[in-house]
Amino acid sequence: MASFSGYLPYAFALIIAIPFLVLLRQFVHSYITLKNQEIKLLSVKSNSENKAHSYERMTLFLERIKPSNIIQKFDEGLAVHEFIFLTEKTINDEFEYNSSQQLYITKSSWKNIVDSKNALIDLLHKTYDGLNGNADLEEFKTIFIMNYMEGDDYIAATIEDLRREILIIT
Repeated sequence: MASFSGYLPYAFALIIAIPFLVLLRQFVHSYITLKNQEIKLLSVKSNSENKAHSYERMTLFLERIKPSNIIQKFDEGLAVHEFIFLTEKTINDEFEYNSSQQLYITKSSWKNIVDSKNALIDLLHKTYDGLNGNADLEEFKTIFIMNYMEGDDYIAATIEDLRREILIIT
């Protein structure tokens, strides 16, 4: 027994240290878990802000390409073909500028945006082809707006879809 009495202080220290180390390990593990959850929450919040910003930018793009806004963009002294060229270039440039937003927008919404842009450009060309080059710019703009109003308002429908999706996200 005398040989064990020298080890008693060490045994007592182990009995005290082991539960302390177990509790310390649990505390560190739970602290790391909480910090990971906090990081995930912050990244989700940041991602939803990016998504909201993307939806805002694409809604603004669609508002800008509405025929009522497009016809006011350029000088009245332009020929019809010049107006069509400049309008198409402006639409495509702005679309290319915003094309990175497709990372944050659903595929169906992105497809609707692309379809709206293409349908508007097609309508510009169909309206011009229907006039046979006999109209001035004011007549072209009037007929263009009338042609748009006769069909489905695909731009407003796409904007409404974007609004519904942003309500789900935020």
